[in-house]
Amino acid sequence: MKFLKIFKSKHVNLRTFNSLSQPITVPPITESELLNSIESSNWHFIKQAAPHYTPSILSSTLTSLRNNPQLVLQFLSHLNTHPHSLDLTTSSLAACILCRLPSPKPSINLLQRLILSSTLTNTTIFHELALSRDRVDAKSSLIFDLLVRAYCELKKPNEALECFYLMKEKGVEPNIETCNQMLSLFLKLNRTQMAWVLYAEMFRMNIRSSVYTFNIMVNVLCKEGKLKKANEFIGHMEALGVKPNVVTYNTVIHGHCVRGKFQRARVIFQTMKDKGLEPDCYTYNSFISGLCKERRLEEASGLLCKMLEIGLLPNAVTYNALIDGYCNKGDLDKAFAYRDEMISKGVTTSLVTYNLFIHALFMEGRMGEADNMVQEMQEKGMKPDAVTYNILINGYCRCGDAKRAFSLLDEMVGKGIQPTLVTYTSLIYVLGKRNRMKEADALFIKIQQEGLLLDTVMFNALIDGHCANGNIDRAFQLLEQMDNMKVLPDEITYNTLMQGYCREGKVEEARQLLDKMKRRGIKPDHISYNTLISGYSKRGDMKDAFRVRDEMMTTGFDPTILTYNALIQGLCKNREGEHAEELLKEMVSKGITPDDTTYLSIIEAMEKVDDLEENDDK
Repeated sequence: MKFLKIFKSKHVNLRTFNSLSQPITVPPITESELLNSIESSNWHFIKQAAPHYTPSILSSTLTSLRNNPQLVLQFLSHLNTHPHSLDLTTSSLAACILCRLPSPKPSINLLQRLILSSTLTNTTIFHELALSRDRVDAKSSLIFDLLVRAYCELKKPNEALECFYLMKEKGVEPNIETCNQMLSLFLKLNRTQMAWVLYAEMFRMNIRSSVYTFNIMVNVLCKEGKLKKANEFIGHMEALGVKPNVVTYNTVIHGHCVRGKFQRARVIFQTMKDKGLEPDCYTYNSFISGLCKERRLEEASGLLCKMLEIGLLPNAVTYNALIDGYCNKGDLDKAFAYRDEMISKGVTTSLVTYNLFIHALFMEGRMGEADNMVQEMQEKGMKPDAVTYNILINGYCRCGDAKRAFSLLDEMVGKGIQPTLVTYTSLIYVLGKRNRMKEADALFIKIQQEGLLLDTVMFNALIDGHCANGNIDRAFQLLEQMDNMKVLPDEITYNTLMQGYCREGKVEEARQLLDKMKRRGIKPDHISYNTLISGYSKRGDMKDAFRVRDEMMTTGFDPTILTYNALIQGLCKNREGEHAEELLKEMVSKGITPDDTTYLSIIEAMEKVDDLEENDDK
């Protein structure tokens, strides 16, 4: 009986039946046939006929199904293999119908597909949605909110804000959740000015802010470094009848801790408690992370104990902050002890944990142990990320193992992980150290072709390689390229070029670079002055060397062991032993311990004097 019903159906003619054994030719389909097929769930026929649907048939069919969004969703799922069937009009109609579903996701997905697959302007899409909304008798303005959300999820802040203004022009008020999503996006993308523009518009349109809105704006103020205004904003919240919550206070506390203002953070912490709000793990993590960055590790460890005392369970963020702090201090035993405590408390070690240890082990030169950590991480099912590979590549580059570094690059790319500017900078550094500057220049061109935005650190690595290998002209070409690309050089750029000149004995040219630095608003540091002092001293021009030393001291830099060593070497070269001994006494009196270079310079000078005296005796 079931077979007879199918056979008799007006949707399955003889040619359709014969399609079981051979390809079919589907006749032109009518709107009523398509509608009946959808309502009877004849999805096989719908799929077969999909290439023959016209926009007009789809539009009229969707309009007929406007009160059955679930059926429309099913129909669209069977059109996935023929997405070209949906043009702007049909996509807009479908999106307006789908926004009646309990979940906004299907409608947002359709809008995002429309945004990404067309060259239509924001305004065109918006107006088509307005027409479609009227066509399906939708009284709600939800579709416009969903369009804004679609742009936000695609991280298109300008389009989202433009859509907000189009809603305003049409007299449609966005809901607070939509506004909050926009504000959140602006905050994440560091578009704080856009956040304030939107917030002002919300105020003018009398869109009532929620506690979530205020929390975002407090976060914006903290990100801008306006901590005093962030505190005042909490009072503004309360005046408007919105009670600050734990997130509000945590945001302000975090803002102060990031900037090392722990005393003020503690005052806010106490205010929070006085208002009956209990601090949570995030509150303590802000203090612990901030203190660890300030190298105040004992205080941070004390706060961990406090957390445990009051029954708060530390999380991976807590332990990773402490591990990072002790790794930076060079106390790996303590860092590993926290790792063990972390595991004993049932807190799972994360990829961040392993990356911290791998980096620290490389910095200590413990390459084998670092490789073992990578293996342990992989055995636990954690895949290395870009940070892991950058640490490994940088580590091998620093110890001059270019072959291993480039094999890791190939492995990284093979796993679909995109190399970053940090990756390439490390590789250019090692190529410079291995005197492989043709390869370094070729890699530099490849980086530009990949569309990565070059930064000062990248240029400095390449300039350093060329200076170290005697290619001073190429180094200055790169400085010119930096200026053309609006990449600002820094004191490291100029120090490297000065060192390049001094290696070639061109100390006057290096001196001119120091003056050029100042004219560009780049403040020379102790390396800048020591480079010139060393350059003059090697030539035996001690008057100029001491003149630079005096200039260095007047600008607020005290002589370092490098300063004294360079001057002592120069004096010894000029056979001014007594003056060299006076400098030796001076450096000791200032608490600077002479090193092997200091004593070798004096010994060599004394040997030269002895040789001269022997020759005189002869």
